[in-house]
Amino acid sequence: PPTPPSPVHSPLPAAEPLLFLATLSLGLQGPLATQYLWDRLGAERGYSGPNASSPAGCGNGSADSDPLRQEVEALVSHWNLYINLGGFFVGLFSVTLFGPWSDSVGRRPALILPAVGMAVQAAIYLLVMYLQLHVAYFLLGRVLSGLMGDYNLILASCFAYVADTSDKRARTFRVAVLEACLGIAGMLASIGGGQWRKAQGYINPFWLVLAASLAAALYAAFCLQESVKQQKPAKLFTLSHYKAVYRLYTAPEHLSARRKLALYSLAFFLLVTVHFGTKDLFVLYELGSPLCWAADLIGYGSAASYLAYLSSLGGLRLLQLCLEDTWVAELGLISNISGLVVISLATTTPLMFTGYGILFLSMAATPVIRAKLSKLVSETEQGALFASVACVEALCSLVATGVFNSLYPASLHFMRGFPFLFGAIMLLIPAAIIGWIEIWDSNHDYSHFSDASLSPADG
Repeated sequence: PPTPPSPVHSPLPAAEPLLFLATLSLGLQGPLATQYLWDRLGAERGYSGPNASSPAGCGNGSADSDPLRQEVEALVSHWNLYINLGGFFVGLFSVTLFGPWSDSVGRRPALILPAVGMAVQAAIYLLVMYLQLHVAYFLLGRVLSGLMGDYNLILASCFAYVADTSDKRARTFRVAVLEACLGIAGMLASIGGGQWRKAQGYINPFWLVLAASLAAALYAAFCLQESVKQQKPAKLFTLSHYKAVYRLYTAPEHLSARRKLALYSLAFFLLVTVHFGTKDLFVLYELGSPLCWAADLIGYGSAASYLAYLSSLGGLRLLQLCLEDTWVAELGLISNISGLVVISLATTTPLMFTGYGILFLSMAATPVIRAKLSKLVSETEQGALFASVACVEALCSLVATGVFNSLYPASLHFMRGFPFLFGAIMLLIPAAIIGWIEIWDSNHDYSHFSDASLSPADG
């Protein structure tokens, strides 16, 4: 007989506070680290012109042709590339090890380890700032965090936790609620981080990065209720965990499910690659001419981009009343494409915020894809599935940092916003994939219904 779903003995504590804390830490760290690299590398190159703290004079007409400024922009972009490549390449292997392991031993160990890793990274960043160490130590902190699973493992384990504790009908919205936590934490981090950094510099906000990561680890260790009901001991360092992920896509039965897993994973890969790639460039784009934003405006811009998580949650809930999940995802992709096109052409602050506003439904597609993937596998494979999704996300970051951070300095001379236009064009592919799967399923179901209705007459 089929195994009944495991009920949740108590709805609280849940995974949302942990994801909130981890995202708060990451949301503070990203823009602050980029601005620190800008100021530090600019000072080392003797660049005394406009920077992240003092944009005055940035749009005076000579900034675009200032070779020293362009050198600093390229250096910051390349260091972001090296740091992200190092961390996510290591995380690509650790996440697919810890994820399937959590199907046996439980979700809590797979949440404690990456939170501790993020705290170690924040501590190393603080040492770099206090002691004026070489910025290459940022890469060391990133790699150590990647070895322990990094933020992607927290995402994977939290989504597996939600899949463990929700039924299939409500799963899309539950996943969207979890993603909305990303938006709330990111928005608070962006507004608070920008103002705090402007008032007190980099070091004090980074103490909050460290504290939030430690709080996430303590919450997972002492407060979170375990969602895996049938825990059993399992070796960590074994190839069987990697094989569990591999079997999801190669199992001989359910050919249709395997095809959908592959196609949804491809759509998810392209969508998240654009999200990661464009988000990495927003701060650099806003720092440069002609926008020349200061730290407070950068904080508001980051908050506006995170606000899309909340507006997408509300839009998803409303649109689910009259549309299938697939078509909600398609509307989200249209919002994403339109917003990126506007941002790619933005030369003024109002136009840039208009682009952020058009992105109001841009995050509706990812929870739909996560929920559809989750429904294609059994309840005992959720850890392996979301480990594979996290593996795809790690690969997204690998590709996004490689493509977008290389494309940005290469396109400065002819179109500063070209990477955003490139991302909008890329999103046409997942829109086509998701629509094709829905149409194919509808035709397939109609064909079965027609065959069933005609069979008595044929007999």
